[in-house]
Amino acid sequence: MALTHEPTAPYHSAQDALRVLETVARHSAGVTDTELARQTGLRTERLTSLLRMLRREGYVEQTADGAYVTGAAFSRLSAAHGREQALREKLQHTLDQLRDSVGAAVYISRYIDGEVQVTQCAEGPATPAVHEWVDFRSSAHASAVGKSLLGQLDHNGRRDHLARHKMARLTSRTITSERVLMSRLDAHPPTVPVLDLQEYAVGTVCAAVPITAGSSVGCLALSLPVEHAHRLRQAAERLNEGAAPVLLSLAI
Repeated sequence: MALTHEPTAPYHSAQDALRVLETVARHSAGVTDTELARQTGLRTERLTSLLRMLRREGYVEQTADGAYVTGAAFSRLSAAHGREQALREKLQHTLDQLRDSVGAAVYISRYIDGEVQVTQCAEGPATPAVHEWVDFRSSAHASAVGKSLLGQLDHNGRRDHLARHKMARLTSRTITSERVLMSRLDAHPPTVPVLDLQEYAVGTVCAAVPITAGSSVGCLALSLPVEHAHRLRQAAERLNEGAAPVLLSLAI
């Protein structure tokens, strides 16, 4: 189990939840919350919140006598066989919940072999996905997804990507200067969601937050029709709060 050190609230939540889960897993006969607090060093209020999240996600269960044991979701993700399918199903379930919570289409994207890839999406009749009118792989400079992923690369990684993908003007708001884009990526705090205010497509606004586990660069994103732009920042904050379960699933 590994998480990269990103100084974000979801990272710290996932890191603490992972510590709790690892402690529970070491006690096959069950462990009390009092013992968990002693072994993890977490405050009671913090531990209670993490246990609530772990139970909701199916990673731990509580026995009749109140002790905690690992749950079915943890067993599926930690199994030697079928982990990839189990992870995909677990992530999709989490995305569906996030879609309903934030009232927007939600995406998981990864930076794989030098390219931006949207690997999973949760959409619906009331929360339509953004129309991919330009391939996401060639529009990283314009999308929240792309800028979040590029922001997690080092300087050379960004330069390499931009050298392979021309920064085309997709809307009047698109940044087409490599110098300006690099400067904004450098200045953007990792704790603040990256926004796309009609830079990729007229009529759509987006937000993205990092979800990097291990050496794999990724992000969690949402999109809204521009008429709902007034909800974007609040939705982005809720997306950020919901990133911890996604990070945890990727780390197990």
